[in-house]
Amino acid sequence: MNNIQSIRGMHDILPAATPTWRWLEQQLAELFDAYDFREIRIPLVEKAELFTRAIGQATDVVEKEMYAFPDRNGDTLSLRPEGTAGVVRAAIQHGLLASPGLKVWYRGPMFRHERPQRGRQRQFHQFGAEVFGLSGPDIDVELIALGERIWKRLGLERGIRLEINTLGDREDRQRYRAKLIDYLSPRVDELDGDSQRRLHTNPLRIFDSKHPQTRAIMTEAPGLADSLGAEARAHFKEVCKMLEGLGIAYRINPGLVRGLDYYCRTVFEWITDDLGAQGTVCAGGRYDDLVAVQGGKPAPGIGFALGVERLVELLAHQGRERSQAPQVYLVCQAPSIEGLRLAEELRDQLPGLRLACNLGGGSFKAQFKRADRSGAQYALVLGESEVAAGLCQIKDLRGDAPQETLARQVLAERIRQLLPGLSAD
Repeated sequence: MNNIQSIRGMHDILPAATPTWRWLEQQLAELFDAYDFREIRIPLVEKAELFTRAIGQATDVVEKEMYAFPDRNGDTLSLRPEGTAGVVRAAIQHGLLASPGLKVWYRGPMFRHERPQRGRQRQFHQFGAEVFGLSGPDIDVELIALGERIWKRLGLERGIRLEINTLGDREDRQRYRAKLIDYLSPRVDELDGDSQRRLHTNPLRIFDSKHPQTRAIMTEAPGLADSLGAEARAHFKEVCKMLEGLGIAYRINPGLVRGLDYYCRTVFEWITDDLGAQGTVCAGGRYDDLVAVQGGKPAPGIGFALGVERLVELLAHQGRERSQAPQVYLVCQAPSIEGLRLAEELRDQLPGLRLACNLGGGSFKAQFKRADRSGAQYALVLGESEVAAGLCQIKDLRGDAPQETLARQVLAERIRQLLPGLSAD
């Protein structure tokens, strides 16, 4: 009988990798807290209509990528392909939009039935931030500033750049859509198949094409900036001015349109060249009509999502992975209960200590090999004579400090001195 394998594009996150994931998640959670965001946890499964309304019927996500299925009651459900629509649904359902300025963040897995490749999987993880009820450019800029602070906190600021654009308001996009169709219609036979299909359903998405000939055609397409109304133009001008005031470097990319129908006005992406074709590590923008589309009282919104797998890969690319080796390894030649008792005493006194206790017996030589392979910095040595005398030895496994023999009563304090930052009892 063959072993059952994981589903293609849905990967296990193994113990060697989880320390980096946990560290990254902690840094992001702390930064969202620092910007006064509150965490929200939304279901993995929603009614499929939630996403078809929000994302748009003519998008790749809805047409090709959603994991949608009927349940026993006849409803069509979907594994969530993104987080914003679920957050909007929750905010409306629970009356969270009564006062302007709601700021929430979320994290967790998303699901899209795509062709797995580097940087793109069928189950992937995101952190996201959403803000409701604020229409001014200042919140656009604060979200972008939060992104820049994330890269600084993670030590990645030199490898990530910011691109921004404005999609204007609904009327602006309708005017531009007509111009774009007029420009592309005579050239339709020169476009790739996906772009031909999108021409009359979602022509702005043609800017996302990777087909060389299509991309060449789009470089001469009319610009959306020429179709902007006065309000959208002023909004974007102020966003750029405020970014410059904060010293945040950016590039205006007229071809940045984002892949989901709900975006308007400011859109942005943080991009790296270190991950190949899938170089976008964070993306977002305004969605001022989305709350109304989902049945709520109209309220402006803006948010972003960042890809955890891509950030983990970027951290690895720059040699910034984290490990979770024990700090101390307890080598025990006394009866095993004595080693377990000492280990529990130390865990009581030093709650932050990462301690591995040798289990399964073995000679001193074998146990020291295990201690060395564990990555621990120090070994505690407990033999029968040490137990009888109330002592324990400390051996430096990574340096040449002399071995120490200490009374059990002062052992925890000595470990705290050797490993600064451990919490006290």
